Amino acid sequence: MSNATHTKDDVAAAPETEDAAPRTSVGEHLRRRVQAQALQIVLVWLVICAIFSTLAPTAFLDVTNFRNIAVSVAILAVLGVGTTFIIVTGGIDLSMGSILVFSGVVSSLTMERLGDGQGWGVALVGILVALGCGLAWGLVNGFFVAKAKVPPMIVTLGTFGAALGLAQVFTGGIDRRAVPDVLVNTVGFGQVAGVPILVLVAALVVVLGIVLLRRTKFGLHTSAVGSNPEACRRVGINVDRQLIRVYAFAGLLAGLAGILNLTFFRSTTIAGHSLTNLDVIAGVVIGGTSLFGGIGTVFGTVVGLLIPATLRNGFVILGVAPYWQQVVVGAFLVGAVYFDQVRRASATRGRPRSSLFSRIFTHHRKDS
Repeated sequence: MSNATHTKDDVAAAPETEDAAPRTSVGEHLRRRVQAQALQIVLVWLVICAIFSTLAPTAFLDVTNFRNIAVSVAILAVLGVGTTFIIVTGGIDLSMGSILVFSGVVSSLTMERLGDGQGWGVALVGILVALGCGLAWGLVNGFFVAKAKVPPMIVTLGTFGAALGLAQVFTGGIDRRAVPDVLVNTVGFGQVAGVPILVLVAALVVVLGIVLLRRTKFGLHTSAVGSNPEACRRVGINVDRQLIRVYAFAGLLAGLAGILNLTFFRSTTIAGHSLTNLDVIAGVVIGGTSLFGGIGTVFGTVVGLLIPATLRNGFVILGVAPYWQQVVVGAFLVGAVYFDQVRRASATRGRPRSSLFSRIFTHHRKDS
């Protein structure tokens, strides 16, 4: 009789144990650490702002200066959202800057071929062409990573050279400037209530990225693939298809960044993105996304991008040599990876396995 009672008590307590598991799991602990790191990064950025405000209060605290910082981060933030998803899968993308350039080049050449039209008709064609180019390169990256099993670093290093080389072949290495005035005057330099439209577009992409990563099955599967792809296969997730989708999504955003870059600079800036990869990856990692995959935050990426942008802005105001800018960004990147290793080691020491896959299995049972 007592054994039967004990069994019933165990069964009744089982749901409470399952509900409590996520609170102590490795995955949940890492997520809490990442959220805490995101807040710490915000504090670091505020400290940097305070230092520059003290050293150059008139120039740095000017509203126009902060608007310039926001604009300089806007295009990188669009790239950063896609890069966050890729790094969460445990991959890397070195081709984003070249895809941006290629998309802008093909878009500009297309609008140039359409004639001297300055209306929205030509502009919309140019936007669609840029998005299509980015999507195509993303699909290429995803196919070779997922299906051909080529390491992401090698694939994206190859497409980095291929996209940039083709852009130079198409233009002869000369920047193109064919872009309708309607795009330049609205997206490039337009404002709404004093906020540049370029920043508003980037903000919409960031919000979309946050929702996708945190609130949708697409984001859940992306994190799961980065945590343990073999376990994903066992619970029925098509890992190859998910990887292709993630790289395609990142490529699409790189195409969007290409048209935004074209409208802001009114040029394809073929030689102007040699350090874009470093800036974006550094921002993603500084913001708390793990290079080992499985954990990431789009909000942290934005703050991580703000830090080097603010440092560069402050250095320019103070007259510091530009070479020091890359030294500081590199130091932040190395430090971020080190603290990520410490965070993961602390989270996994003496803790149970993550409950992420039990959540995925529950989703699959509900769908079926």
